[in-house]
Amino acid sequence: MTRLLLPAFVLLAAACGGGGPGPGNLPTPESADAAVVDSVWALARSEFTAGKWAQAAENFERVALELRPGDPRLAAGRFYQGEARFAMGQHFEAARLFRRVADETPNDPLAPRALLRAGDAFADLWSRPELDPSYGETARSTWQELRNRYPAAPAAAVAQARLAGLDEKFAEKLYKNGLYYHRLKAYDSGIIYFKDLVATYPRTAAAPRALVKLVEAYRILGYAEDRAETCDYVRRFHGDDAEASAACPAPVAADSAAPSRPPS
Repeated sequence: MTRLLLPAFVLLAAACGGGGPGPGNLPTPESADAAVVDSVWALARSEFTAGKWAQAAENFERVALELRPGDPRLAAGRFYQGEARFAMGQHFEAARLFRRVADETPNDPLAPRALLRAGDAFADLWSRPELDPSYGETARSTWQELRNRYPAAPAAAVAQARLAGLDEKFAEKLYKNGLYYHRLKAYDSGIIYFKDLVATYPRTAAAPRALVKLVEAYRILGYAEDRAETCDYVRRFHGDDAEASAACPAPVAADSAAPSRPPS
């Protein structure tokens, strides 16, 4: 008998009278196993509902050691354990459990949700845009995997919204990098980041702000043609943004006397 079931089986037998009733009055090991697993499963679910994350995670783990392959509670238990670990701030362990659900039981109804939550665990680790975006990139690849593997699942639609939010953070990171060089008057270096932002994340909130800084940098450097082209883009695609429109109040004529962009 395993570690989970042996103590419970001994207690169950003792409760039947201690004097040794006949074999026909004792539960068989199989029925005792099932009864104890059901009991611990119910306890784990109750603890999970009550927010007792540590106890729930421990009991879901105990149940997982006893379940046979194919039992639907195996995937569910790992999923709930992942949620408990996530709630406890154990992001890597949570992500590992969610991935096991998706990778080992890909046809289980919980598999799409498990991928969604694995992405959530990594996204939560990227708390500020200025930090290393590695966790954000892992979250993005996980949510993209969810969309590719389960395109019709409701979780895929949620992942799409999550990806849009993640794009905002990636754009903000590029903006802050560009702003750093812009403030140092290293304008050409700042321009690289601002242009990358506008090209990669054109629909984000940071895009109009990056365009404003591009126009400003081009004006300072005397790149009249680049400034005119950027303002034309602003008027076409961000005319409703007050700050961007203010940076380009009227078409800017190219100044033939102004220096052009240095050759790369």
